Amino acid sequence: MAHWRTPSRIFLVGPMGAGKSTVGRELANLLGLEFIDSDAAIEARTGVSIPWIFDIEGEAGFRAREAAVIDELTGRDGVVVATGGGAVTTPANRDLLGARGVVVYLYTPVSVQLQRTRHDTNRPLLQSDDPEARLQSLLAERDPLYREVADVVVETTGGRARSVARRIVEALQGQPS
Repeated sequence: MAHWRTPSRIFLVGPMGAGKSTVGRELANLLGLEFIDSDAAIEARTGVSIPWIFDIEGEAGFRAREAAVIDELTGRDGVVVATGGGAVTTPANRDLLGARGVVVYLYTPVSVQLQRTRHDTNRPLLQSDDPEARLQSLLAERDPLYREVADVVVETTGGRARSVARRIVEALQGQPS
């Protein structure tokens, strides 16, 4: 059996509430890589919150900022990057993610997303009268995009972040290098 080499760039995609940030930290720790959350990077650069950007610039303004950050982060080596849930809606982001590293789709059913995000006021797209319907709509729109760009798909239900991170490593080890 050939020796497995840790990818130098791992990008996590998936819906809000999938655990991209939590699992990403664990995965980076397991593999000795740096963890970067693209939304946190946007907030650090702008000095304002994601909801503020949505309020002032709208989703299009946010997506433009996100695309610039994705372009930069996907060029770094030795990283696990957790992308925002909607990063895949921009074709250029999908191209960069797919071309520059290994993409892991953290699949999470809507019921689990709802449970994990129900008290989070920092998610502009969930500020609606029916968050469950909104999550279902977003997943219906984005699931094909996540799957299109993903090298591997790992479900995040039924396990702690560390066990999900281990499942990702196992899935990656099964990938051709």
